[in-house]
Amino acid sequence: MKRIIIVLLFPFLVNTAIGQVASVKEQAKMVNALLDDRITNLLPKLMEESKIDCWLIVSKEYNEDPILKTFLPAEWLSARRRTILVFNKDKKKGTINSYAIARYQVGKSIQAAWNPEIEPDQWKALSKLLDSLSPNKIGVNTSMDYGHADGMHVTEYNELKKVLSPTQLTKIVSAEKLGVAWLETRTEKEMALYPTLLSITHQIIQEGFSNQVIQPNQTSTNDLVWWFRQKVVDLGLSTWFHPSVEIQRRVSNENDIIIRPGDLLHVDFGISYLRLNSDVQEHAYVLMPNETEVPSELAAAFTKTNRLQDILTSSFKTGRTGNEILASAIKQAKAEGIQPSIYTHPIGFHGHAAGTTIGMWDMQQGVPGSGDYAMRPNTCYSIELNAIHALNGWNKPVRMALEQNGYFNGTSFDYLDGRQKTIHLIQ
Repeated sequence: MKRIIIVLLFPFLVNTAIGQVASVKEQAKMVNALLDDRITNLLPKLMEESKIDCWLIVSKEYNEDPILKTFLPAEWLSARRRTILVFNKDKKKGTINSYAIARYQVGKSIQAAWNPEIEPDQWKALSKLLDSLSPNKIGVNTSMDYGHADGMHVTEYNELKKVLSPTQLTKIVSAEKLGVAWLETRTEKEMALYPTLLSITHQIIQEGFSNQVIQPNQTSTNDLVWWFRQKVVDLGLSTWFHPSVEIQRRVSNENDIIIRPGDLLHVDFGISYLRLNSDVQEHAYVLMPNETEVPSELAAAFTKTNRLQDILTSSFKTGRTGNEILASAIKQAKAEGIQPSIYTHPIGFHGHAAGTTIGMWDMQQGVPGSGDYAMRPNTCYSIELNAIHALNGWNKPVRMALEQNGYFNGTSFDYLDGRQKTIHLIQ
């Protein structure tokens, strides 16, 4: 079914198999198709919700606003000189008119609206455009709680204030709500592709946690970390963070990083593909010579941590804040005898993305600001958490740390490519 949806939405990808990394050219087509769809079909709704009828985004080359980068076509790897984008909502038609106060058209959807031969001053050209549009509110990217939505740099803001008329200045407001909604909201076309990203991530982890890669008593955790990094590059992908591999042992020896029989391994790994990101944590167990399966106490601890995932995601509700979800999940988990730690975050254009934050590892009582942000539909989350288990024969409590990515449609939550329910086995 997923294959059919992708072919219908992206007919030029008929020869691209599910789970296969598309060519750079095909990726560019997908990125641009997704962007055009977002500007045409999503942005008008978000601007209406935020009551901002004019959104102004300003960036200098190599010092880009994080939001501006999500508006650039695949052929643009950065802004050019100073790039100014203006998105204005047509009051009568309800559509978006997109302008670039720049020397170049920005992709197909954003038309160039500056002729330096007529008006050499870029800022004055912007002011004249704003006069012609006569918006009620001009949103700029400033935010106390989200770095993603705080991309208006002080130099550009000061230059902007110099050129705007007194009337225009009174219309300046923070575009935080609009910016966060733009970043966190996933479209139907994006969701047709996002599961493939997670499938690729899971396949890489499965290969890494196998005897194809790990030779017990020889391979180190550092070897495995760099195998993951190399695998990403070899596939033509990229990652947004350096992976980590950790060992837990019945008798801990932190100085020994060689993977040995009886070790419980943990990986934290993610990739970037089609401007979306994954973030996954899974476990593997290295069998002892006399073992054929994961020891029962470890399997039970893993299942109990799966239950913590269920408790958390069952607390998701449109309009409920991250702090409310966190408090509800922790209360329920403790009532069931689980020792929880929850630090779940939105995921999408960024790995640690804008949106509803549900705890941090050092803020289990709630997160000011982003934790007070209410959950919205059509958003994705990295269900990141752990539970501590005291097991017989282990000199330290075992920490089962899991992370999987999923989608909240407004009423229910589903994992994008399933989740780990049993510990990987390494012979």
